[in-house]
Amino acid sequence: MKEEVATQTVSNTKTIVSQIAQPIQSGNFGEFMKQLWSTHGDSIIHFGKIMLLVLLTVLLAWIFTRIVKRIITNTSAKVNTIDNSVSHIIFVFVKGIIWMLALLIVLDLFGVNTASILTVLGTVGLAIALAMKDSMSNIAAGLMLMILRPYKTGDFVQCGAITGTIKVIGVFCTEVMTFDGIYVSVPNSVIFGTPVTNYSRNETRRAVLSVGVSYSDDIEKGVDAIKQMLQEHELVLKDPAYEVHVDTFADSSVNLTIRFWAKTETYWDRSEEHTSELQSPGSI
Repeated sequence: MKEEVATQTVSNTKTIVSQIAQPIQSGNFGEFMKQLWSTHGDSIIHFGKIMLLVLLTVLLAWIFTRIVKRIITNTSAKVNTIDNSVSHIIFVFVKGIIWMLALLIVLDLFGVNTASILTVLGTVGLAIALAMKDSMSNIAAGLMLMILRPYKTGDFVQCGAITGTIKVIGVFCTEVMTFDGIYVSVPNSVIFGTPVTNYSRNETRRAVLSVGVSYSDDIEKGVDAIKQMLQEHELVLKDPAYEVHVDTFADSSVNLTIRFWAKTETYWDRSEEHTSELQSPGSI
């Protein structure tokens, strides 16, 4: 039925074009319009209805796209766990579906057999999905990582044998920069299936240091000196309280264990600074 409508439309178009030529060449446009309307009035009305439906379809698709964008944007703003990249990807995906449906409706209005088009698209989509199953798994893992957000850009993490700072969170892979300045690209499917240790997630971290006090020195004096140093340092948190206690009795020294809390952004500086102070001559 649709093929017959399409054939009839093409035939009518050719007839109209052939009849347009004579009146236009003679300059009698009024006669041309009367003849055109009397001969093909029904076809013109039918074509006008189709064009109105096409414009209405495009307008509705545009309105639905704007509504979906607003909904996704508002939802992303309210839910802090959803990354902006996820919102953009979801919007692009839904937008593509809306305009694809609009295109199929327009083609159906013009008498095109959309069932065969859907069959071809489904077959091609299945072939592409099977050929790119690894890439698809990376995309799915990337979306889950963006939604669950076990880390964000700038976090220092450890994932399996890889330790470094997150630089870029992509759809297919995550880019990491190691301590040595080495660029590492990790597939998202690998990260999603491996435990992730995020050293930057919490606001505070506890540092654990060990220092040896000679048997010839006063241990109580050493403990008091360390506690005073921790108490006077402005970047050492007082809550939770720091701890200093005897850990082990080694062959040549008594080993003290020091535990204190610091802000995550100053954690490494405080650990290295206190280690240097404790190891310097005369510090205890």
